[in-house]
Order: sequence, then C-alpha cells, then structure tokens
Amino acid sequence: MIKSRRCQVRRSARAAVIGLCSLLVAVRTVWAFDVTTWHYDNLRTGWNNSETILTTANVGSSQFGLITTATVDEQVDAQPLVMLNQTVAGKEYKSVVYVATENNTIYAINGNTGAILLSRNLGTPVPYSTTGFCIVNSQVIGISQTPVIDAAAGIIYLITDTMENNAPTYRLHALKLTNLSDAMSSVVIEASQTLSNGSTYHFNPAVTKSRSALLLSNGNVYAGFTSYCDFNGSETRGWLLGWNAKTLAPLPNDWLTNRDATSPDDIFLTSIWMSGSGIASDGTSLYFVTGNSDGSGNTRQSPGNLTESAVKVSTNLATLEGSFTPYTYPTLDAQDGDFGAGGIMLLPTQAGPVPLLATAMGKDGQLFLLNRASLGGYNTTKNTVLGTYNGGRCWCAESYFTGSDGVNRVVSSGSAQLQTWQVHHKPSPHLVADSWTQFVTDGGSGAGFLTSVSSNGTKHAIIWAVNWINLNNSRDYYYLNAYNANTGAHLVTNLKAAYWPNNFANANLLPVVTNGKVYVGGYKQLSIFGLKQAGEKEVTLEPVAAPEFELPAGLHRVTGRIVNVSGGKIVLSIRAGTEMAVDSTEATRLGHNVSAMSGTVTAVGRYDADGTLFAQSISRAKSDPGRWLPDR
Repeated sequence: MIKSRRCQVRRSARAAVIGLCSLLVAVRTVWAFDVTTWHYDNLRTGWNNSETILTTANVGSSQFGLITTATVDEQVDAQPLVMLNQTVAGKEYKSVVYVATENNTIYAINGNTGAILLSRNLGTPVPYSTTGFCIVNSQVIGISQTPVIDAAAGIIYLITDTMENNAPTYRLHALKLTNLSDAMSSVVIEASQTLSNGSTYHFNPAVTKSRSALLLSNGNVYAGFTSYCDFNGSETRGWLLGWNAKTLAPLPNDWLTNRDATSPDDIFLTSIWMSGSGIASDGTSLYFVTGNSDGSGNTRQSPGNLTESAVKVSTNLATLEGSFTPYTYPTLDAQDGDFGAGGIMLLPTQAGPVPLLATAMGKDGQLFLLNRASLGGYNTTKNTVLGTYNGGRCWCAESYFTGSDGVNRVVSSGSAQLQTWQVHHKPSPHLVADSWTQFVTDGGSGAGFLTSVSSNGTKHAIIWAVNWINLNNSRDYYYLNAYNANTGAHLVTNLKAAYWPNNFANANLLPVVTNGKVYVGGYKQLSIFGLKQAGEKEVTLEPVAAPEFELPAGLHRVTGRIVNVSGGKIVLSIRAGTEMAVDSTEATRLGHNVSAMSGTVTAVGRYDADGTLFAQSISRAKSDPGRWLPDR
C-alpha cells in the first residue's frame, strides 16, 4: 500500500482530484473506501467496488474467518461505520469502526484488533416498557438508526432516545471523530405540521421511534421516524425531518407523511421505518417508502397521506415531487402488508433511454422497477411502473453491482431467497433474473435479509448476507454467508456472525465490507472477519449473558395464535395447545391496533380470577413458536 496520503483519496473525492493524482504519482493509486453511511452511499446501493484484498478465491478458502470481537454495552441495531487512516486520541489507525448501541453509547474501535479506543455514553436510554412493551429491538431504546459521517468535517451525526425529566426525548448530536466530543451542542428534536383541518400536529417522542438510517446530503442531515409496533395509531404519524449540518438548526419545513385530520378508525401512521434502511438521495431529491395506515383498508390516498408509497420530495422538504402507490394498497393496509418494510434503492445513472431508475419492495414480495423522473402515481387497477417482479417477502433492501460481464445487476433477498437481476434497457427498462438462485436456510421468519456487495471494479464480486437460521437447534445466532456474485457459488456457509438472543424480533443486521475486513454488529458484540495469518486459529463467537425481557410487578405475558375474535374478546391457542381468553378492551383504548391483527400475537396484562388476561398491550409475534418470548 502506498503510505503517502497525497493520492490516497477517499471514494467520495475521487472525481475532483483524480487528474491531479495522475500527475503526482506514476504508480498504482490506492483508494481508501470509508463507510460513512448506511449501505455505503446515498443511493443506498450497498456496493464497495474498491475492495482489493478479499477475493472470491481467498474468501472461499479456510484462510477466511472470524479474527476477533469487540465487547460493547448493549445491542447493536445500527450499521457500523468505518474510517480508514483515522486519528483517534492523537494516534492514527489504519481502520476505525464507529459502533452505536441501544444504550446510547458510541464507540471508536480499532478495526483490525477490536480494541476499544474511545467510548462515550450520551444519556439514559428509554425502557421498552414505556413504548407499550413493543419488542422489535432490545429492552432499552437508545441509538437505533445508523448514524452518518461527514468525512471532510470529521463529524459523526447521530440521534439518541433518552429519558429526560421522566419523558422520552430525541436529540441530534454532532461529535468529532477524533475524540467523540461535541462538535456543536446537541439539539432536542421538535417539529410541527398543519393538518387538513387547520389544526397543528406536534412531534411526540413518546409515541415515535427513530429507525431509518440518517442521510447527509446537500449540507443537511435528514432522519425518518416511525411508530412503536403500530401502537398509538391515533397519535403517531411518519416524519421526515432535516437540520443544517453546520449549525444543527432545523430546516424551515417538516415533512409529515399523513396530514389527514380524520380517518375511518382514527388510525393514521404511514410511518417511515424501512427495516432500518436510509432515506435515499440523488443529490437533487429525497426518496423513502411509507408503511401502513388504517387497518380497515379504507384509508384515503391523497397528497396529504401517501400510505404504502414510494415518495420523492424536495431537499428542503417543502414540495412533493412524485410518488408511486401499488394499486393493492387497501389490501396491504388491511393485512399489515407494509410496502415500507423495505427501503428504496436508487440505481447509478444508466446508459439507456431511462437513465434514472430505482427499486423498492416490501412485505408482499413485489419488486418494483421505478422511473425516478416519473415514479408512476396511483392507478386503481394496475401498477404504473416500469416492471413488477417476485422478490419474496421483504424486511430487507436491495443491493447493486456491475458483473464481470459488464452488466449492471440488482440483488434481491426476500423470503430467504437470494436472486440477482440483470438491468436491461431495450425495448424499455426491465429486469431479467439470472439463472441462479440461492436459498438461505431460514429459521422461520420468512422475512428476507440484508445484503452488501464487494468487488475490485467488476472483478471478484461477492454478495455478503447475514441471516438468522435454525442451525442444529441453535436459535441464538445470526450467520454470515458469502456468494460469488456472478455464479451464485457459496463461498462462506453459515459462519457464526452475531449472537442474537432476541430472536423473537428481526435483526436488521448488515455486513460491512472494506479494506479486507467484514464487520457485523450483534448483541453486545462487534464481530470482525478477515484473512487469518498462517497458523492463526479462528476465533469462536461466544454467547453473551442476556437478561430476560422484564415485566413490572403484577403484569403477565402470553403468546399464541388467534383462534377467534368477537368484539373485545380474543381466544388464543397458546404453547401448551390449550386455549385462553384475552380481553383487548384496554389495549384498544391505549392505541394498540388490535382490529388489524391476525395470526400470532403477544399480550401483556393482568389476569382476573377466571383466568382471563385483561391486556394493556397486544402486539404481533413471529409465527414460529421457537421465536416466542417466554410466557410469564
């Protein structure tokens, strides 16, 4: 590697200085690939095409494995970020990984050894009990979404959820990469928007979750917001907010995804969550996908409420520039079929007649090919898009790369099915599935998984994936898999990647690949994979002590399949095969959208003398009993 930094240009700066570098250095230029944002870039392609160390040959050999781990203080739901040749506490390191946890702690970790270089806690996290016992993450909610780094300014931006004055409070922080101190004072996140009847709706942290990854674009930081388990549907709605990156001053405009003042069942939502995916940007507009609204399926679709939609807005959050809504959106709403369970990926500019393309998919498994210049709007009888394909049920996101044959490809991963799609442009843009398909062993979630791609230009393209599986009756780990992106050949099979005791909830884990290493966050751990030195033994990933999800005194919890619903009474078939009665009146009053639920649920409440559980919380649960929380 060239040690001089004069032409060791970070990927984002290549275009501006490549000519100067060619004059200064006559030898091979080494590009440093910093991972500064979710899925590697603002298009959200998940593609590192500057990986010169990991190849299809050495990754597929015994030389590749787990090198080391780093211990952190809580669950890691955010994607790790990586800076190469980064100075921390006065010393330069070849690789520094920035890891955020649900305990509101940010770490700077040596990317080669796993040593903790610095850490900083940013406040008391919010207990899950304050969310109505929503269990999509850990027992505490702190930093859930992936932060974003401004490499030129040396700043990492992140959002914390903290208990302040006994109330949940969101803060936007800007920290220096070198020492994790404040680059500027944090700001409390506040927002308001006018509804269709002229009333004012205010941002409410108590019923709002920050899950989608942050975006840094056009000198601004952006963040999307969602609900907790669709609870408090009469109070919570989706938000897209922005702040000036230099001052943290909020932008003059806020984007509220649902501005209707009324709904058939007093349920609004239309959240932005996207399984942790980031708001996307092509530099001129912002893109995101919304989830469900009213579970009756009678939601009014309008510019003020774009439920189940891919949405394009201006960078100042003032103007709706386009949208696409599947014609099946009433059914998606009624069946909790979130289009917004997946993110949106913008393809790099294409050479064909429609150069600006995008893909998006959600829970119902439809993979849509979109024209960014004209997303398609809403038609009551058909999907007005460039193409619709079967990508599998998706709590996931697509990736993109160019194959060794020079053909651009999209990677889908719904329903534990890995598929690559060739991007064709004649007679009009469309996708063609490659001949190979890989099925990743699934532990019962059927939810798909997140992927990333590494390559050296178009050579040695590798698709990386992390998926929860039921392997040898061990349900507490996520496993790393790697595939030859051009042939589908399995290079790495079911290598333990992350301890994950909370297998009743999906983990939006994403393998991060750069400079010969693969980083995977997990429960209180960061795993670092790479090429082992001669004679070096592979590290074993060990379980971490995980406390049970606690309940306040007097409350009980039970999970089962809904057998019958009659008014406020629900009959569940529980683990023992017996049936029990649940009264959902209180849960409904507290804003839990019980009427839209079916299948398997978890209820929390108090028993009466007859054994009926009077529930104050009812949330959806996994269909596989092996992923149910213990009854208490």
